Amino acid sequence: MTDGDIDVLAAEIGSTTTMINAFDNLNKKPVHLGQGLARTTVEEGNVMLGVKRALKDLKEQLEIQNLNWSEFLATSSAAGGLKMTVHGLVKDMTVRAAEEAALGAGGVIKQVTVGELKEKHLDRVESLEPNMILLAGGVNHGEEDIILHNARVLAEMDMKIPLIYAGNEAIQDEIRELLEDSSLEILITENVYPKIDQLNIEPTRELIHEVFARHIVRAPGMEKIEEWLTAEMMPTPGAVMEAARLLKNRLGNLVVFDVGGATTDVHSVCEESGEVRDMMVNPEPEAKRTVEGDLGVYRSAPHVGEIMGESINPDSDISPLPRGEREKELVSRLAEEAVREALKRHAGEFRDYYTSGGRKTVAEGKDLTAADWLIGTGGALTRLPRGKKILRTLTGRHTRQLLPKPEAEVLIDESYIMASAGILGRSHPEAALKIMFKSLGLNRKNKFEKNFV
Repeated sequence: MTDGDIDVLAAEIGSTTTMINAFDNLNKKPVHLGQGLARTTVEEGNVMLGVKRALKDLKEQLEIQNLNWSEFLATSSAAGGLKMTVHGLVKDMTVRAAEEAALGAGGVIKQVTVGELKEKHLDRVESLEPNMILLAGGVNHGEEDIILHNARVLAEMDMKIPLIYAGNEAIQDEIRELLEDSSLEILITENVYPKIDQLNIEPTRELIHEVFARHIVRAPGMEKIEEWLTAEMMPTPGAVMEAARLLKNRLGNLVVFDVGGATTDVHSVCEESGEVRDMMVNPEPEAKRTVEGDLGVYRSAPHVGEIMGESINPDSDISPLPRGEREKELVSRLAEEAVREALKRHAGEFRDYYTSGGRKTVAEGKDLTAADWLIGTGGALTRLPRGKKILRTLTGRHTRQLLPKPEAEVLIDESYIMASAGILGRSHPEAALKIMFKSLGLNRKNKFEKNFV
C-alpha cells in the first residue's frame, strides 16, 4: 500500500514525547489505525521537527508512503504547558475555586496569591512570564475594594497576555474600565464562586480552552503546526479531562492517572458517596484535576528517586523512551511511587475536630470512595507491563483518606490515546467513546454491549 486517505490525525506534543494517532471510519465503525512516536524537539528549536518525525514513524508502521487526512487535531504541553498565575480573595473559597477551574482546563499554575496583591507578588508574576492570568475574588455583590485594587495594579504591568476575570459580577464594568487601556487582553466570564459553598468553574474552564487556542503556547515552531490545524488546539491535560468526562457519562465514577515524563496528573470525575457528602465542610467539583510537577518519571525522576531512597540521574539512567529491561523496570518503580504520592495529594480525608460538645469528624477534600473505575494512561502505565498491578495497590477502605474502594475495576489505556480521544470527542463524541472503549478493553463482548448497539 503506497497511499492512504484517513479521517483524522491527532497529535499530542508532550514535554518529552510527541505522538500522532490516526483515526478512520468515524461515522461507521471507528478505528484507531496506528500511532507514530518521536522525541519532542523543543531543544532543537522547532517542535515541528518532532511532529514530522512522529508522522514519518506512523507512515512506516502503516506501510504508507503518502498519507492524506481530512482533519488535523492537536494537544500540547510542550514548553512547560499553559503557565498561569491565579489571584483570589479567600484561600478556601474564591482562590480554591479559581485553582480548580485553571487546573481542570489544563493549566500549569505557577503562582497563587490570596488577598491584596503586593509589589513582591507582581515582581513574581513578571519573572514567571505566564501565558495567562486568572483574577477572581468575592461572591456576587460581596467584597469589591481588594479585587479592584488587584485589577488596578495588574493593569500597570507591561505584559501582553490575556487576563480572565472570574470574580464578583457586580463590578465587571469597573474591572473592564480599569484594564481596557492596559497591555493585557481582558476577558470577563461568570464568577467561579458566586455564592458561599457554590462552585461555578465550567465557564472559566471553557474560556481558558478558547484563550489557549488563540494564544497557543509559544514553543519554537508551534506556528507551523497552526497551519495544519482544522480545529482549536487544546492543552493536553485539558483533553485528558474531556476524555474522562466522556467516559464518566457512560461508565460512572472514575479516576484517571496520567503519568508523564515531567508530571503525574490525577483526574477524578466522581460524585461523593452519600455518607461522605453529609460530612463535607467545603464543596468540591465533580471533575477535579491535580498536577504534580515533581512526580514525573523522566524530568522529575531525581525527586521521585529521593522519595524511594535512590539516586537517579536522567542523563545516564533513563531516557524519554525507555528501551532496555533495566531501564523499563526503573521507570515502572518510579511510576508506582509517583501515582501513590499523587493520589495521596489528590484524595481528601476525614479529620477530627474537638468542640465543647466533644469530638466531631468531618470530610475535607475530594471524595473518591464512590469511584468504580481506576484508569491508567501516559507512557509509563500504558507502555510498561506493570500498569494494572500498580493501580491495584491504590485502593483502600479502612483508612482516613477518601480513597477508591477495593472493588474498583482497573483499566489501562492500552493504545495510549486518551488525550487524542478527548479532543476528538469535541466533534465526534460517539466515535471517541468507541475508540476509548476498545483501548480500555471494554469491547462488545461484555456488559457494555448495550451502549453501542
